[in-house]
Amino acid sequence: MKSFDAIVIGGGQAGPFLAARMVEKGMKVALIERKFLGGTCVNAGCMPTKTLVASARAAYVARNSAVYGVNIPGEIAIDMKVVRARAETVTMNARNGLIGWFAGMDGMTVIYGHARFEDPKTVSVNGETLTAPRIFLNVGARPVIPDLPGINDIDYLTSTSIIHLDTLPRHLAVIGGSYIGLEFAQMYRRFGAEVSVIEHGPKLASREDEDISDAIADVLRSEGIDIHTGVSDIAFARSSDGITVATDSARIDASHVLIATGRKPNTDDLGLDAAGVISDKHGYITVDDRLATNVDGIWGLGDCNGHGAFTHTSYNDFEIAAANLLDGADRKLSSRILAYALYIDPPLGRVGMTEKQARASGRKIMISTRPMSRVGRANERGETKGFMKVIADAETKKILGAAILGIEGDEVIHGIIDAMNAGTTYPALQWSVPIHPTVSELIPTVLGDLKPV
Repeated sequence: MKSFDAIVIGGGQAGPFLAARMVEKGMKVALIERKFLGGTCVNAGCMPTKTLVASARAAYVARNSAVYGVNIPGEIAIDMKVVRARAETVTMNARNGLIGWFAGMDGMTVIYGHARFEDPKTVSVNGETLTAPRIFLNVGARPVIPDLPGINDIDYLTSTSIIHLDTLPRHLAVIGGSYIGLEFAQMYRRFGAEVSVIEHGPKLASREDEDISDAIADVLRSEGIDIHTGVSDIAFARSSDGITVATDSARIDASHVLIATGRKPNTDDLGLDAAGVISDKHGYITVDDRLATNVDGIWGLGDCNGHGAFTHTSYNDFEIAAANLLDGADRKLSSRILAYALYIDPPLGRVGMTEKQARASGRKIMISTRPMSRVGRANERGETKGFMKVIADAETKKILGAAILGIEGDEVIHGIIDAMNAGTTYPALQWSVPIHPTVSELIPTVLGDLKPV
């Protein structure tokens, strides 16, 4: 049996950085990764998909260049092999960077294999047994495949496999109208495919307020994406030239099907029972406010704990654990203000409560909205779709949440994220003097228009 000061299972965005911090403190650490270092973000999420989004936007801008007085003769062609290779290069550069970093780190042992608990202090991997007083689980999540009629009779794509396509689908049917599905829908429409989105719920991006969901749908429809919501029945069958997707309201002749109906944690084969670690009915590891499980000496980090399925929330889990365990701090999960983005174009930047959540909280609230058509930078760029929305507490004057769907919305939202984390009241932020012409300069104006609901 090999002994370590700590064992980290999973090479995503929390565990490896925590492992590195522990090594810096002179600890002996084993990092066990089943497949690739970097987790979903590096290998099948943020980095490759946003690289693909950038290629899709380049195609969109080229096709619409005449609006800006730039005439490009001939057809705008897409070389999917180059598109794919570019995304793979970004992934490999990041992955190899991690490999090189850890290889030069004394005290770090990287093991590739499938780890399972033998008991609360012991794991087995590749026929070896390892033990440590501290074990950190950072095993991530994977796509959920729903049990739908005919699904096992077709060759479907997931968010992991679709990034490896080097040919353009004739017609892509996207099953699921949430964040992952919508990003791929717009991306492949811009590459030149016909695209249909099929969503069980009444709205796309169901986590958002209805006005945001409706605006997202308008953006996608304006680019020729076919959207079906409120679909209760879906069935698949092979056809002579692809896949037939039959719903209760439509019949779609697709060449490819992307299943984007959510993700589930990679916890079902960790041997959690042998360690006594509790998980919920969906498999998410139950953790307290400091990310500790019910078993002393075991922590759950990142996507597998169900507290934010994002790279930045996973990294923040590392920050919380490192600060508490290594720096004598007392940081809490409950102090985190959730923020995220939807990377369609224009993007959606989101932080804090939705209007629906704020109303349900019983607070006296104030709301302000502003169309992007009132933003100088948006007009200059010819990108005026979307709007800004801010929700505030009428009594405390604190900002409760915001949504910016529009040009650079994923960047502009950070002004509000920072204000909320600093506890700044909206009147104080209202009197800032932003740079002109920017999208951010409209934030004080939006705050000045806050009115009681």
